[in-house]
Amino acid sequence: MEGLLKNKVCIITGAAQGIGKGIAERFTADGAKVYACDCQEFQPENEGVIPLCFDVCDAAAVKSAMMQVFKAEGRIDVLVNNAGVVFNRKIGMIRRDETELMFRVNVIAVIEMVQLVSRLMARNGGGSIVNIASVTAQLGSPGQSAYSATKGAVISFTKSAAKELAPQGIRVNAVAPGIVKTERFAELYESDGSKIDQRISRIGLGRLGTPEDIANACAFLASDRASYISGEILGVNGCASI
Repeated sequence: MEGLLKNKVCIITGAAQGIGKGIAERFTADGAKVYACDCQEFQPENEGVIPLCFDVCDAAAVKSAMMQVFKAEGRIDVLVNNAGVVFNRKIGMIRRDETELMFRVNVIAVIEMVQLVSRLMARNGGGSIVNIASVTAQLGSPGQSAYSATKGAVISFTKSAAKELAPQGIRVNAVAPGIVKTERFAELYESDGSKIDQRISRIGLGRLGTPEDIANACAFLASDRASYISGEILGVNGCASI
């Protein structure tokens, strides 16, 4: 699959670590010019990745960064909305401030990013947008009701945006990961390893996902090989039953 994204200009949010970092590395390996965005300053390990620092909830900063890329490259071919926040709380312990933050980052920022970038993509005849949802939105997960609600919103938005933007040649899909072994997973495992082991036992393929697993799916959906795929939610969860 070498050169799957050759010469494509790609924006990836939440790219400093974890899944976002894996996506950035895969896209670069496939020949893309990658702008890796995060709310904190970071130095990419791959020289082909260009870092951009801004808060996805800051509309002015987002617009400034996207216009910077568009002016430099003349186009934006791919957007991956990966930035996200998660707070795991049982229903009786849900906090409003945490829920509001999750909706701002996981939903509102995604909508506004798509709103802005789709206008730029339309100037060049189209593009591909990949949103990161979650298996929790599809199957449900105890202790993640509020988080699942935000990712359910991402799924609904993806399907509607795909229909609206199709006439402009813009495809919109989502990837719904299961449990992925990232830095955050390590923190969760340390706090409650037995619970994580139980969830792994309910994964049909018998292992955790990796950032590379998610990145592979994103690369395909972003590429021209998926040129007739839009409005779809691709589960990448190892056949999990949660």
